[in-house]
Amino acid sequence: MLFLSTATEVDSQQLALTAWSDAKRVLAPRVSWDQRRMLPIEIKSLGSDVDEGYMGIREPIEGLPVPVFEIDLVVVPGLGFDGIGNRLGRGRGFYDRFLSHPDYRGVSCGLALEEQFVDSIPTGLHDKRIDMLVTDQQVRRFKR
Repeated sequence: MLFLSTATEVDSQQLALTAWSDAKRVLAPRVSWDQRRMLPIEIKSLGSDVDEGYMGIREPIEGLPVPVFEIDLVVVPGLGFDGIGNRLGRGRGFYDRFLSHPDYRGVSCGLALEEQFVDSIPTGLHDKRIDMLVTDQQVRRFKR
């Protein structure tokens, strides 16, 4: 599952295209604002399957949620990341709740520019660390 990038985020489009060319399933989150959660929906196109939703977030137009236990990788956005896997999101906790789901056993990977890597990120009780971070300059893996 990967986030569908906005104009101010690292472009995730090539990840989807590469996954499809490798015959992999690609899921994207659709936000359920009333339930305060993300639903993983399979997409087969970045054109016809996706539209801009609330707050300018691109998301799948339709589809049934895929069971969380089937997801082996979640690529997450962030405003900043630190050296122990903390991430600064947009403050609504959608990814933290998703990654905390008891059925999720996959790898969580941040995608960012190297300039978004900082010394320290302030955290709260419900913040979930990521397992790895890929930037335009390097790959970092964090201890679980």
